[in-house]
Amino acid sequence: MFEKDPHLLIADDDRPFLNRLAKAMASRGFTVTMAESVADALSALRTQPPAFAVIDMRLGDGNGLDVITELKSRRPEARGVILTGYGNISSAVLAIKLGAFDYLAKPADADEVFFALMNGDAAAVGTIPQNPMSAERVRWEHIQRIYELCERNVSETARRLNMHRRTLQRILAKRAPR
Repeated sequence: MFEKDPHLLIADDDRPFLNRLAKAMASRGFTVTMAESVADALSALRTQPPAFAVIDMRLGDGNGLDVITELKSRRPEARGVILTGYGNISSAVLAIKLGAFDYLAKPADADEVFFALMNGDAAAVGTIPQNPMSAERVRWEHIQRIYELCERNVSETARRLNMHRRTLQRILAKRAPR
């Protein structure tokens, strides 16, 4: 697919990162279109749906998942990678269900992005993670997943997790453990 159409859309509201990644991907042979917002990305998709896309999960004017959804509706075979600095399992699962090819945590370098676009999740098969999640992180991810499934309803999430609502609120207010 890369040889036939090397068109890549990169959507990220962090301009220095966007410029660095665009330059790095252009040096790898991609024809890069940059977008700093959901509106810009959707406009670029309507003009020419790319074969590849790298999209930040949270953009200034909306959610990058809207861009993935539109990309997959216009070009189902396109390979889209979601980048995020706010990673949790539930958002990763949602991104994959909506058609993302892979999901990378920021800061991701150009080599990681290139590998994800070219090989999909082949890296995950048969390899042991270099930094596996801690037990606290696994617990936090599970709580976040249930919270999302309960449509961000704290009382319902607390009931399903069999914990006090205030305890859950304290956990949700903290940053994710490493």
